Amino acid sequence: MKFLRSVCIESMYRELPFMERFQAAGDDGFEFVEFWSWTDKDLDAVRSAAADAGVIISGFNGDAELSLIDPAQHQAYLDFLRRSVDAALKVGARSLTIHSNGLGEGGRVISSYPELSDTVKLCAMFDTLRACAELAEASGIQMNLEPLNTTTDHAGNFLTTTRTAAELTRLIGSPRLKVLYDVYHMQLNEGSLCDNIRAYGDQFGHIHVADAPGRHEPGTGEIRFSAVLRCLEEIGYAGLIGFELFPAASTAQAVRAIRAL
Repeated sequence: MKFLRSVCIESMYRELPFMERFQAAGDDGFEFVEFWSWTDKDLDAVRSAAADAGVIISGFNGDAELSLIDPAQHQAYLDFLRRSVDAALKVGARSLTIHSNGLGEGGRVISSYPELSDTVKLCAMFDTLRACAELAEASGIQMNLEPLNTTTDHAGNFLTTTRTAAELTRLIGSPRLKVLYDVYHMQLNEGSLCDNIRAYGDQFGHIHVADAPGRHEPGTGEIRFSAVLRCLEEIGYAGLIGFELFPAASTAQAVRAIRAL
C-alpha cells in the first residue's frame, strides 16, 4: 500500500524562505504539507502558495498556548479553537492538532499545573474534548489529539500515552476526533510501537514520523520503519503519513531517506 505523504515545512526546507517551501515540497513529490502555528502567517499567501505548488495543507496546531487540562481555560480554549477552525477553512486545511498542555516557544510546556490533580486534569480534558468534537463535526475540520514525549522535548506534558489518548477519543465517539500518533514521541515514551498500533490504530487520524533518538529522518535511529508501516497497512490505516523531522544533514538527504521507505 502506498500511503499519502505530508511534510512539515516548519522542520524541513528550513534553508528556504517559508513561502518557498510549499513549492519545494511539491517538487519533491509530497502531496500534502503541514506546519505548526497559524497566527504568525499571512493566510492569504499560504493559501496561494499551496495552490500554486499543487499541494494540500493537511493541518496545523489549533490550540497554541492554551490547555485542555485546565478547567479555568475551557472557554478560552474553545474560543481560540474556533479561530483556528476559521483559519483552517480559509487556507483549505483538513485538520487541527490539539494538545493537553499549552506549548510555548520551541514546544516548551508552559505549565504542568502541579496544583491540579490528575483527576481534575483528565476530567477537564474530557469535557473540553467533547466540545472540540462538536466543533469538528459542525465545521468538517478534523481534530487530532497528540500525546507528546516528556523524556526529551516536552517535560511536564500531561498526555503521554497512546492508550489514554485513544480511550478518550473512543469514549467521545466522534468520527472527527482522532489521535495523532507520533512514532518518535511514542518510541521515547512507551515503545511497543506495533503493539500499540494494533490495539489503538482504529483511533488514529494522522501519523507523524521521525526516527528516535534524534528526531531525524528514518534510518538515523533505532526504529524499524518497515515493520511500523507494514503494521499500519495490516490494520487498514488509510490516513496520511506526516514527516515531522529535522534533517540530520540536509533536506535533500532526508527526502532521499523518505523515498527509500
